[in-house]
Amino acid sequence: MHVLSSRILLRPADPERSRRFYGETLGLAVYREFGTGPDRGTVYFLGGGFLEVSGRAAAPPPPPELRLWLQVDDVRAVREELRGKEVEVLREPVKEPWGLVEMWIADPDGVRIAVVEVPEEHPLRYRP
Repeated sequence: MHVLSSRILLRPADPERSRRFYGETLGLAVYREFGTGPDRGTVYFLGGGFLEVSGRAAAPPPPPELRLWLQVDDVRAVREELRGKEVEVLREPVKEPWGLVEMWIADPDGVRIAVVEVPEEHPLRYRP
């Protein structure tokens, strides 16, 4: 299989609320939009991938098993950006035993999002 493109699909309980969260609160850039009205689709850039928010869930979903992993330059600076924006911070930034600095937040439907910083000395920064 030769994959040309990929994206994560979210069907939120309240699409407008989710668009505000991903577009305004987190500041993700829009790749494209399609359709019209409150259930229109919006696709956001996620580094090397995409996140599509489209459609509507019939009811708020149970806590999903889906997790997003977003690498940033400075996780503590992102924490300061989010302060006061009503983002649910599940865990403040912590340097993990595996060397990454991680903070966990949640979107309005409870999707857990790891905001990760890869320190300069971490092996992920180097390729043999």
